Amino acid sequence: MQRGEADLRTIRGVRRELLHAIESNTTAAPLQVTRREAAPDGFVKYLFELGDGARVEAVRIPVPCEAPGADLSAYEGKEKKYIVCVSSQVGCALACAFCATGTLGFRRNLRAHEIVGQVLAVRAEADRPVRGIVFMGMGEPFLNYDEVISAARILSHPCGGAIGARAITISTAGIVPAIRRYTTEGHKFRLAVSLTHADSRRRLALMPIERAHPTGELIAALHAHARARRTRVVVEYVLLGGVNDSRSDAESLAGLLDARLVKIDLIDVNGEVGGFRRSAAQVRSAFLDVLAAARVPFAIRYSGGQEVSAGCGQLAAGVSKHCAD
Repeated sequence: MQRGEADLRTIRGVRRELLHAIESNTTAAPLQVTRREAAPDGFVKYLFELGDGARVEAVRIPVPCEAPGADLSAYEGKEKKYIVCVSSQVGCALACAFCATGTLGFRRNLRAHEIVGQVLAVRAEADRPVRGIVFMGMGEPFLNYDEVISAARILSHPCGGAIGARAITISTAGIVPAIRRYTTEGHKFRLAVSLTHADSRRRLALMPIERAHPTGELIAALHAHARARRTRVVVEYVLLGGVNDSRSDAESLAGLLDARLVKIDLIDVNGEVGGFRRSAAQVRSAFLDVLAAARVPFAIRYSGGQEVSAGCGQLAAGVSKHCAD
């Protein structure tokens, strides 16, 4: 897999009988790319059709970002690479208000080979190496726990994708029992948790999962993970203009989290799902000032590929709507 062989007969050092048995009982057919769209900033959105006709997405993310006018001085002399954002389910049952995937509903879980296949398809036509994977595409990874962990293991194995385990991030909207299981099993993959509001009542309006797994339990689980793994958990916070971007919202967020155990990834909302808008620059700056004063580490994650609907589920949702029309 690391060398990209599609024909098992080209592999050396393995008995022919074993290769024949594998070839007779499995298939190495690549995922079918039904659509790909490239944005000016270098993001490429892929739409795949699976064997049963279901559609899922992946996004190829360039590092450094290729946005016009971007300052690339920090990357001078460093390797150019790609990160692939993969899907773990066909659709999603969580119905987060700001996510296009939630409008599709849930159809089924992906198998590990379907997840790995997304990376292989992207890598096959990439002009630079794929060095990272993020499980932040369609679906809730921890509602497909076993297949996601299997895929991550394959992608990180030296004879598989050969991608460093710490360069693989699994993002969850907050399935607390799965987070605790993940901690107990001691995986080296990075954990990211989507929060988007510190107030449980207001988070419920944005993320219905709050009803099953309340914020208090979620924060306790992610803090426990950080302590056990001796690493920071990434807390994803989608900034929604006029909804969760005030100074008081930032103060609530800083007060909820242990600054020693987390890093906040601030993400501008991508697309128009739910009628949300981006925060004004001045409002966002004030929000960041509060976090900085509280010494909570944060980063602003570039929300790219907007010209090609690179937000989760946007391309598939658009295709589904087009087909329905």
